Amino acid sequence: MQKRTFISSLFATTILAAPVLAEMTWDGPVTGPAGTAGKSIVVLAGDLKNGGILGVTSGVQEAAAAIGWQVRVLDGAGSIQGRTAAIGQARALQPDGIIINGFDAVEQQAALEGVTGAGIPMVAWHSGPVIGCDAPGGLFANVSTDAMTVSEVAAQWALADGGTDIGVVIFTDSTYQIAIDKADRLKEVIEAGGGTVLEYVDTPIADTSSRMGPLTTSLLQKYGASWTHALAINDLYFDFMGPALAAAGIRSENGPQAGSAGDGSEASFQRIRSGNYQTITVAEPLNLQGWQLVDELNRAIQGEPCSGYITSPALVTQEGLSRIEGNSFDPDIPYREAYSAIWRQ
Repeated sequence: MQKRTFISSLFATTILAAPVLAEMTWDGPVTGPAGTAGKSIVVLAGDLKNGGILGVTSGVQEAAAAIGWQVRVLDGAGSIQGRTAAIGQARALQPDGIIINGFDAVEQQAALEGVTGAGIPMVAWHSGPVIGCDAPGGLFANVSTDAMTVSEVAAQWALADGGTDIGVVIFTDSTYQIAIDKADRLKEVIEAGGGTVLEYVDTPIADTSSRMGPLTTSLLQKYGASWTHALAINDLYFDFMGPALAAAGIRSENGPQAGSAGDGSEASFQRIRSGNYQTITVAEPLNLQGWQLVDELNRAIQGEPCSGYITSPALVTQEGLSRIEGNSFDPDIPYREAYSAIWRQ
């Protein structure tokens, strides 16, 4: 397989640092309403088994401690029914604000209309394809990186890694519109670059533990060596692909090279660092985004405008990880100090 030189201008303009996660300057808000201690908020987590959701939740808890708020975390446990029940429980708690963490607002439209009707401000992480201020579903802000950029970076990596003779399997989850959009963009970039998309696999993120093993075995039998790269809309898919490849006697360096278009979980960093069945991830600054969610919710509670800040992703490679410690993308920028300074005014 002929490897191409890493030359796309996309990498020079949209990634914080590749392959090294380097120090950056703060490009987020520097003004906003002061914090009011004593508020109570609820985090509605789509599924705490998802590393991205867990990382954002940790960031929210850290930021809430800094601003002086109490946090209650409710886990939707990866099911629609679980998320609906969590929203009902959150409403009963009558919090000052709610954070939707990692599920589509459209899925829970009826339940969230009840929250809006009760006058409880809501902000969200990854709750739909529209990011930034005044997102659909009654959301004050939907915090995310640019999902299309994330997909473009992952797809361009695959093309740069393998050239035009690559054969790609894309994993997505049609439960979420944003997942469909990300997968569609992966496919578009691969095919525009001359690569081949062997299959577009729609399988629920919540069921990866039971589905990915048999799926991987089936795809190996179907495509063999022509399957050179696996791209997914979330790292969680690769939590369970490696064991199936190992059981088939395929070493990590010889099998499909795995790249994720989000989110940058601790498990993915560990796999990439050790060369264990994942090659890259396009990571989001999860802890920073947790702080951003608290700041946006503080603005909503106090009737101030949304900041409109959009964070940037980073391409994470084994080379980059060899130069840093830790298994998360926490950029070396003073976001904690910046947000704390706003809240202390």
